[in-house]
Amino acid sequence: MEQFIVSARKYRPQVFEDVVGQQAITKTLENAIKNNHLAQALLFTGPRGVGKTTCARILAKRINQEHLEKVNPDEDFAFNIFELDAASNNSVDDIRSLTDQVRIPPQTGHFKVYIIDEVHMLSQAAFNAFLKTLEEPPAHAIFILATTEKHKIIPTILSRCQIFDFKRIGVTDIKNYLHKIAIEEHIEAEDDALHIIAQKADGALRDALSIFDRVLSFSGTKLTRLDVVENLNVLDYEVYFNMTDLILKHQIPQLLIAYNEVLSKGFEGLHFIVGLASHFRDLLVAKDGATVELLEVGSRAKERYLLQAKSCEVDFLLQAIDLANTCDLNFKSSKNQRLLVELTLMKLASINFNPDHLDEKKKPKLNLIPASFYSQLPEEATKKSSVIVAETNAEYQIEKLEVEVEKQAATHPVKVTKIIDKKVVKALTDATDQTKITGINAIRRTSALSLKSLQEKANLKANQPENKPLVALPETPFTDAQFFEVWNEVVTHFTESNQKVFVSVLNANIPKIKGH
Repeated sequence: MEQFIVSARKYRPQVFEDVVGQQAITKTLENAIKNNHLAQALLFTGPRGVGKTTCARILAKRINQEHLEKVNPDEDFAFNIFELDAASNNSVDDIRSLTDQVRIPPQTGHFKVYIIDEVHMLSQAAFNAFLKTLEEPPAHAIFILATTEKHKIIPTILSRCQIFDFKRIGVTDIKNYLHKIAIEEHIEAEDDALHIIAQKADGALRDALSIFDRVLSFSGTKLTRLDVVENLNVLDYEVYFNMTDLILKHQIPQLLIAYNEVLSKGFEGLHFIVGLASHFRDLLVAKDGATVELLEVGSRAKERYLLQAKSCEVDFLLQAIDLANTCDLNFKSSKNQRLLVELTLMKLASINFNPDHLDEKKKPKLNLIPASFYSQLPEEATKKSSVIVAETNAEYQIEKLEVEVEKQAATHPVKVTKIIDKKVVKALTDATDQTKITGINAIRRTSALSLKSLQEKANLKANQPENKPLVALPETPFTDAQFFEVWNEVVTHFTESNQKVFVSVLNANIPKIKGH
């Protein structure tokens, strides 16, 4: 049985033309070799799986070939190429051993090439021991340093190297390369399936090839979108299309059921809400023909986006993106993460909800009432609310006064007996009612400290009628006993009339007869 070779090794580029997504760097290196302008210390930096070590190996072969116009990829220069893993050889002794080897010239070819991978793992002492050799190497030695974390390399090393920054490989470039491999391997692969693999790789071609091998082991010689989604455990874009349709139709119950199905498949709420926000972003991009090219999706998915974007307003998409982004930011700090996502879905379904067919009493309450709503209220409604508040305050003040008077009466109890004519009782009752009404009106009026209140008091005093006796007072002399008998009758009358305030006032103020 023939041993299986992973695609990342089987299809590793052997010439600069086969390197994917790094055309600027490969062209620079080719011109440097052709014009003899190649530096003796190179630093290749960039993310994982973008071709740093591959370009270093191709460069090491190219500069050792005797006839540059006749490139032979199979020509072996293994004795002239030395690869060192700095992660396991990071001591000063390892660097000293390397500098001792550098002094020996190559037996075949023109140059000895030293490829030091993960150079940022060298210790501080090893970096310092390497400085002199790196600055003034022998004419036959070329150093190629590769790292994914350039910021960990000391500045004195960086200043001695010619730096090449490798970029992430685009989704389209990875998809095209996978399509090329699928043709060579006689595999029938859907365009959307390859696109999902390219997106999952996150700019690393080596990761894309590893995923490609894994999915092929699952699906066989036919690679479909559903197989890729199931094997990689990612949410299919059909989920987001269906969710958006339910949101546009304001179907909140179905939305919650669909979200529960997503959770039952093992997906996290954060993964779902991030994907939903990206879906709204893609719909917004698809609204304008000038930005359609920003859609990093397959051909079939692009048609779906263009179709659904026609039924979405720009204002709706902007609000939807904002709500989804807010949910994303608050997700980790939320104690009930499922409720947070469900609340976001309900808000999304309520963005353009306009229940004009419902009665005013049956309309649902809005989540957030806009400020413009209050500016459109009629003036009569504002006045009515002010009167209600004033009346409530007046009643509260009267009740407060009654409680205070009762407290004073309790501390100063007075037992008196009085008698008064029924006409006097009626007059005092009317006067009491009038006093109570006047007190309520006074509470409803403006503040006593305002200029308006001072003017009202002056006008009231000017228009006040002369004081006249309420009833004809007795002219014949009477004794103290007769007076207190009448007084007691008055108190009894007001007590039976349930006028507690006035009774408390009478008990708190004991009358005194002059001359007795």
